[in-house]
Amino acid sequence: MLTPKMKSLINQLWNSFWSGGIANPLTAIEQISYLLFMRRLDEVDSKLKKDAEWTGEKYTSVFKGKFTSPLSKEELDKGTLRWSHFKQLEGGEMLTHVQTNVFFFIKQINGENSVFAKYMADAVFIIPKPSLLVEAVSIIDALYDEIEKQTQAGQTFHDTQGDMYEFLLSEISSSGKNGQFRTPRHIIKLMCELVAPKLGETIGDPACGTGGFLLGAYQYILTTHTSKGQLTKDEDGFERGFGDKLTDERLWTALREKTFNGYDFDTTMVRIGLMNLMLHGITHPNIERVDTLSKKYNEDDQYDVILANPPFKGSIDKGDINENLSLKTTKTELLFVNRLINSLKIGGRAAVIVPDGVLFGSSTAHRDLRKMLIDGCELQGVVSMPSGVFKPYAGVSTAILVFVKGGTTERVWFYDMQADGYSLDDKRDRIDSNDLPDIVKAWKTRSKNPNDDRKAKHFFVPVKEIIDNKYDLSINRYKEIEYTPPKYDKPEVILDKIQKMEDEINEKIKCLKGLR
Repeated sequence: MLTPKMKSLINQLWNSFWSGGIANPLTAIEQISYLLFMRRLDEVDSKLKKDAEWTGEKYTSVFKGKFTSPLSKEELDKGTLRWSHFKQLEGGEMLTHVQTNVFFFIKQINGENSVFAKYMADAVFIIPKPSLLVEAVSIIDALYDEIEKQTQAGQTFHDTQGDMYEFLLSEISSSGKNGQFRTPRHIIKLMCELVAPKLGETIGDPACGTGGFLLGAYQYILTTHTSKGQLTKDEDGFERGFGDKLTDERLWTALREKTFNGYDFDTTMVRIGLMNLMLHGITHPNIERVDTLSKKYNEDDQYDVILANPPFKGSIDKGDINENLSLKTTKTELLFVNRLINSLKIGGRAAVIVPDGVLFGSSTAHRDLRKMLIDGCELQGVVSMPSGVFKPYAGVSTAILVFVKGGTTERVWFYDMQADGYSLDDKRDRIDSNDLPDIVKAWKTRSKNPNDDRKAKHFFVPVKEIIDNKYDLSINRYKEIEYTPPKYDKPEVILDKIQKMEDEINEKIKCLKGLR
């Protein structure tokens, strides 16, 4: 969890960029990410060097040797590219050094052929003023001082650093463009509980944005490999751990380098997603820039688990739609679910957020998609969410679909979420009412405690009933609302109340006349 001081420092950082001339939130977070990466690179390298000296092992610093910047053509000692070195320079000198040397050094830090280098190739460092850079460097140093205090108090470093970056991302107020919304972290945690990703599985997100679902799956796997005494409850009531039972370095390598795969069509989002995963400890993230609905994408039957919140609106050029997508539509909210089904291995499972229209839309494409989920998959659950979950970005009503590719749908579990622990207005303040813990508990025990009471928050619906209703998956189609007729007073009681009111009015009139 972030301390109030850390939140205050992050707000100062945002304000500095705003007043410094970088008002676009996505541009600001991109530039901040570069600085965080420079700071973290220096810190990690110094720690590894000290550890090697302590153990007697050999370690070659990434800052050892010479570096020739492609921009300045100057051969430099790599030691001068450290954060701890350039932060001591005068403002103008620091800005020039970072722009022409340090930035080009970090662009190829994972190797010239790495995914990171590929998408950093045309990245630019656009902080315009020495004063802004000096102020940003100072605030970031203060933030890492706070992270160190949190670490000493018992929190893991990556948790606190990750929380810091997530808080930065939460300030991207321009979200919602092209139907893209940053998924609230507590909803991501809920969806991870529903599909339960496991160590050794391949996990994907075909519209990954900042990489939130991939990180949610990473954290879930770490938690499931944490000793019971080391588990803690986070602010949303979910257990959280750091994977102390993962002692085999080969498993760590596979987890961090070969497990998580993301795609997005926006280059800026790809860079931010890469930075986000790297700052959380996933050293070699696999995020690619590609429109997964287009003919350029061919990753069918690849994943054990998919978690996604695809764009809610928009369409794609009919001629560019991947021929493996069988739905006859250009609506992206339908095509993305088709994409998820295709991308899963047989037996693979998915949790995806869809707008309510997908559940009951009457077009042929809407019905065909629901038929695909019922007849070609095991549709396990539909969690209906209130319309305020995505505020302040949008007030659209949504649902979570949980399904397994292949198998047979015999009945579908529905849950009517009324509250998610936050107010459903634009402020999204924390409140006591929260259905998420009950959803997790009810989901995990649904086979042992089947419930057919349509007046309850959760219940099963036989697949035949759904098919008879033209594959309608909206909970309102099946939920029974218990009508309680209003109670009215008897006529004599109403007349008595009226008489009392008249008496009170007459008494007040008399008092007013007396005052005259």
